[in-house]
Amino acid sequence: MKIFNFILGLFVLLTFTFSCTEQDGVDGDLSFLQTATSGNFSKIFDITNDNSGKVTITPLGDGFSKAIVNFGHGTGAAASAEVKPGANVSYTYPEGNYSVVIDYIDIAGKKSSVTHPLAVTYRAPEELIVTLSGETKVKAKALYAKSFLVFYGDVANEVGTPLAIDQELPAHTYPATGGPFTLKVVALSGGAATTTYTKVLLGFPIDFEHPNVTYFFGTFGGGQKFETVDNPNKSGLNASNKVGKFTRGQESWSGTYTPLNIPINFAYGNKIKLMAYNPKAENIGKNLNVELEWSIGGPANGVGILKVPFTKSGEWEELVFDFSTIAAIPVDVKYTQLVLRFNNTADGAGDEIFVDNFRLTN
Repeated sequence: MKIFNFILGLFVLLTFTFSCTEQDGVDGDLSFLQTATSGNFSKIFDITNDNSGKVTITPLGDGFSKAIVNFGHGTGAAASAEVKPGANVSYTYPEGNYSVVIDYIDIAGKKSSVTHPLAVTYRAPEELIVTLSGETKVKAKALYAKSFLVFYGDVANEVGTPLAIDQELPAHTYPATGGPFTLKVVALSGGAATTTYTKVLLGFPIDFEHPNVTYFFGTFGGGQKFETVDNPNKSGLNASNKVGKFTRGQESWSGTYTPLNIPINFAYGNKIKLMAYNPKAENIGKNLNVELEWSIGGPANGVGILKVPFTKSGEWEELVFDFSTIAAIPVDVKYTQLVLRFNNTADGAGDEIFVDNFRLTN
């Protein structure tokens, strides 16, 4: 009986030992990996609209363990990136069309490649603002602009001058003749789209005839006016169509001021000549003031003042303001604002005079 019990116990022990040589649930059969399914491959392209070229790529699909995004641009290691399910990767593209290849890899190492077309288009810059100061110094800003090109408009076949964001170009000296000149600033998107600003610049000569020039004559003093009107007497020295009409303000200091995009440059002459028309005989002998302000590298305001009287009424005459008589003004001084006053020794409003054909000569 003891021998029987010993044999039975040994049999149970051996049976238990052999049955435990493999871990529960793992039998070495990996064939199920071959039947794992993946598919429904897609992507999300999140393309920024700020002209940065940044595109965020999110691979989508079922059953992939990782994706390799080939950007379709760039070289070496920078031309692709590995992305886990649910994650994304960003890449900065120049404007253009690209083929983005995404390799979807499942847990068995099987690769499925899908090509996704990508178009990156830069938008045209918006809200372009150009600022001019001094001797035609140029600054510009615009939404979605990468940089600018400035064309001064004073030479044939001009190549634009590059202008960076937050940069101001140095002074630009225009020639004595050939105007009016048209300044053009082109805002660049970094791609094909551009936005253009143009301005016909105000500077000597001033003749009130060009429809695209803004002949700005601001006023100071109660009742002071200035406007562009038809020539009241197209005869004699001045048969032009349009002239400036100056209506005297109430105070003795009333007048007009004109910021000039192209400053008065005494290197081109020191005499300002203009046509003037006085319709009232009682105004003969009263002075027209030409005053120059906002100098560049010269004397302070209040130095460049000359007064010349009317000698006629009912006909155009030429008035000459010789600034070489002011010793404080060196030849290379430039002024960026023109001021006109009439009969500034007395109060009283309403007198009208007409002016035209401002020019700088020797």
